[in-house]
Amino acid sequence: MTWSPPASCPAPDATPRKAPALRQPSLSEIFPETAADAAAPAFALAHLPPRSGPVLWIQDRLSARETGRPFPPGMGGCELLHLQVSRAIDVLWAMEQGLGCPALGAVIGEVWGSAPAVDFTATKRLALRAEAHGVPAWLIRRAAPPELSAARERWRLSSLPARSEPDDARAPGTPLWSAELFRTRFRAPGRWVAGHDPATGDLAFDHAIGMEAAEAARATA
Repeated sequence: MTWSPPASCPAPDATPRKAPALRQPSLSEIFPETAADAAAPAFALAHLPPRSGPVLWIQDRLSARETGRPFPPGMGGCELLHLQVSRAIDVLWAMEQGLGCPALGAVIGEVWGSAPAVDFTATKRLALRAEAHGVPAWLIRRAAPPELSAARERWRLSSLPARSEPDDARAPGTPLWSAELFRTRFRAPGRWVAGHDPATGDLAFDHAIGMEAAEAARATA
């Protein structure tokens, strides 16, 4: 399945822009527009440099039940340490402990639903811990509204139809995402079509899109 920009969508630049990066590793949040969308973990992993160290991946019980466990062979050779816990508060505790280990490449946590434990104080602790030890943290909030948080960046994410495969139009192409940065401390918010640059494999933000363009793309897929 392929995707072409709607008429109202600006044409992509000739050279895709590399993904904007935080000034230092910190806490970022992702809110999938569809709770079980696999775009969120893929987007988080796409931000990590190759061979950056093992990834500690923590899921609460409902996240694992509704979306499944991470599949290491599909993670591009990333070394994975997976932990499943019962409650959101256990995810936060395990993330905080993991962020104290500079040998990790990243810590990713998944929490299902609106959880009182995931408040401003808890996210502030994660952000400060990540910054102190130089380990990026990603918190995936499935089936939850964007409540008050100290995360340095907050994203809404959804899958778009894949980029066409030049050698075989019937083959699955590289994934594309509608990525909206709706809160950030270090740059202007925006919404982009994001994906891997076919030439380099780096995460690239091809071009800005509006809300109506993303909705049109999904409706015509």
